[in-house]
Amino acid sequence: MNSLIRGLATVAVCVLLQPERPSAADWPQWMGPKLDGISLERGWSTDWPEDGLRPVWTEDVGIGFSSISVVDGRLYTMGHADGQETVWCLKEETGEQLWSHEYPAELNANLYDGGPGATPAVVGNLVYTLSVDGQLHCLHRVTGAVLWQRNLQEDLGVALHEWGFNGSPCILGDHLLFECGRLAAYNRMNGELVWRSEEHRAGYGSVRAFLHNGRSLLASLDNDGIRISAASDGSTIAFQEWKSPFGTNSTTPIVVADMIYISTGYNVGCGLFHLTKGSSAADSPDLQLQEVYASKRMRNHFNNSILYEGNLYGMDGNSNLGRVVTLTCMDFRTGEVRWKERGLGCGSLMIADGKLIILSEGGQLVVAKASPESYQELARSDFLEGRCWTMPLLLNGHVIGRNASGRLVRAKLPVDQ
Repeated sequence: MNSLIRGLATVAVCVLLQPERPSAADWPQWMGPKLDGISLERGWSTDWPEDGLRPVWTEDVGIGFSSISVVDGRLYTMGHADGQETVWCLKEETGEQLWSHEYPAELNANLYDGGPGATPAVVGNLVYTLSVDGQLHCLHRVTGAVLWQRNLQEDLGVALHEWGFNGSPCILGDHLLFECGRLAAYNRMNGELVWRSEEHRAGYGSVRAFLHNGRSLLASLDNDGIRISAASDGSTIAFQEWKSPFGTNSTTPIVVADMIYISTGYNVGCGLFHLTKGSSAADSPDLQLQEVYASKRMRNHFNNSILYEGNLYGMDGNSNLGRVVTLTCMDFRTGEVRWKERGLGCGSLMIADGKLIILSEGGQLVVAKASPESYQELARSDFLEGRCWTMPLLLNGHVIGRNASGRLVRAKLPVDQ
């Protein structure tokens, strides 16, 4: 155990390979430029007006849980209305519609509101989107022109999953990677299916790419377990069973060097695994996942925890009515819980300037210190109404968030004096 903990001394969060590097003022994909949920934003204040933050603009983008990408002052998100799903491109500063792309799509409102859950991913002049029923689009990010499109249900021979296709695109070089009942890689320039893995029970998170001893690997959590695969062909390199009682494995692995962290809702919880050499048997995989710890004290139902300075911050508990959910701080290396805070529901969060930016399930925007010492709230404001499960975004001096019905709000933050 001590050797495993010593292996965590060097924290090297996986950064996906991209042909163009986004600017500090961009947020080109789900969880941001480094896929860690941490913004580089500085200079904003927690000295908020007594009557709360005032919106700069609001727009309605349709039902869904797609979060927000921003590149070069253009904001991208998705929503559903009247049997149509829409990809939106808005002017970040004013909310003005620059273009939209509509297509027929299922709502798939299975025990929740439904609508798209994947977030657009932007690389160069291309934006990639995935509908809740598996329609993959490549659009020109400035004009909205459709450059190519595919259908994952048809290409991969998989049915519409219980809660739909919700994993955001993972970009690795010229490939788009998805977990959707199979692992699949598409050529992101022309839409050609490059490879697909063997079939398994679909998960609802995204794929993470990382290097291990110079080898390009993929980490994914499906409803059979945590899977380490070869980026070259999708073959399974290592596997550890990790099942949810309701088939709801919905989060994305966090990869730090050779440590892989996962979390699941209900009474399953979280686990940290060490990716190490397998046995020498001819029929055994060349790598294996060795458990460091398993805990029922961080049960992420669908929103990822965020790793910051050696600690995980996330929502422990389920969205089901009557269940207690707590914002929790947990030591990444040991699984020790540092503190818990009730009252925010099954909300979401990101981190900027050493602070948690939390959007509660009921729509309150809350700022607290990202500290393992204790929960220390710094600011709070009414922000949205209705169900809020989607991660907020703090960028360019403003905070942006949405609710399930599609109300999108951008509010300016006070400047730090």
